[in-house]
Amino acid sequence: MTAQERRLAAERAERRAATLKRLEKSSGKLATAAIARMDDQLGWYRRMPPEHRSWIGLVAQAGIAAFTEWYRHPDAPQAISTDVFGTAPRELTRAITLRQTVELIRTTIEVMEEAIEEVAAPGDEADMRESVLVYAREIAFATAQVYAQAAEARGAWDARLEALVVNSLLSGDADEGVLSRAAALGWGQPSQVRVVMGSAPDGDSELVVEAIRRAARYAKLHVLTGVLGKRLVVVVGGDKEPVHAARALIGQFAPGPVVVGPTVPDLLSATRSAHAAAAGLRACAAWPDAPRPVLADDLLPERALAGDQAARRQLVEEIYTPLDEAGSALLETLSVYLEQASSLEGAARMLFVHPNTVRYRLRRVTDVTGYAPSDVRSAFTLRIALALGRLTAAGEQS
Repeated sequence: MTAQERRLAAERAERRAATLKRLEKSSGKLATAAIARMDDQLGWYRRMPPEHRSWIGLVAQAGIAAFTEWYRHPDAPQAISTDVFGTAPRELTRAITLRQTVELIRTTIEVMEEAIEEVAAPGDEADMRESVLVYAREIAFATAQVYAQAAEARGAWDARLEALVVNSLLSGDADEGVLSRAAALGWGQPSQVRVVMGSAPDGDSELVVEAIRRAARYAKLHVLTGVLGKRLVVVVGGDKEPVHAARALIGQFAPGPVVVGPTVPDLLSATRSAHAAAAGLRACAAWPDAPRPVLADDLLPERALAGDQAARRQLVEEIYTPLDEAGSALLETLSVYLEQASSLEGAARMLFVHPNTVRYRLRRVTDVTGYAPSDVRSAFTLRIALALGRLTAAGEQS
């Protein structure tokens, strides 16, 4: 360095040392001015409880103190996020939003910028102004980092809590505690709830869950979801028709069957929907051409064959018992019709009645059960229901 360069460097160091002393003396005054301006300009700050305002005041003081230390050693690595935000509890990130944090930092920086002429040593104003700008950039990145870490931690906790709620519904351990945990996750009180279940796609389960949430927000549905083993389970709440609601989410499932459990009135009742959906998913192999998504109730015969006792009871209670109570003629006519390969004339000959009588009785079967014997799929369901009903009746008689 030349003599002139050394002289200029010495003068700059002297000015910087003088500025640093003045900055140290003014730090308390700057913090007080920043807090006063927040109280004057930020309505949300005025409305906060005293405890939170005091924490924010400490953050402002720590920010100015951190700038002083940073100004003393501008080239040394500084953990600004720790210096500034370490004075406040983690709960403060829940008390104030990121936008509000940006506002309070902007207010503090503005106070510091306005005080440059007063604080900086003569001739050092430009250097200090540049330092404030650089520090503002660093504190902005530190703020983003703090909130990102808080969001990640909160997201990880919410994901575990959500998986716990979904698992409780599947295992049948749902209680009032499940409702409170679901409420903490933002679950409202939709009047219609059903469980959608299918295979989970490969890859990060957190990305799958987030994709489900995005699709649900777009479709205006309430959801609780989780990847449990190889299954993707979604508890869906909303007034949309079940299949339509499932179609809004189906793109997030892996290839293969997707089963929609029956609609229930509330979250605690979703255990029944979850059991039906799980049983339907296991039984889908018996119906390769099943639609996607498919209702668990449309899989009743396959579920019954697979050993699902709930499906067996449902077939007996919703099909066999109403037909039996409607009169022996309906049961006999349906049985003969199915045995005669769905032939009206063949059934009429076996029953010694006119084909129109058979036709009338079959319409009555449809009215009573909701299943049309002339439809191949419905005929299969009716046949299984008749067999189960007879087995149940025989067991009761013995």
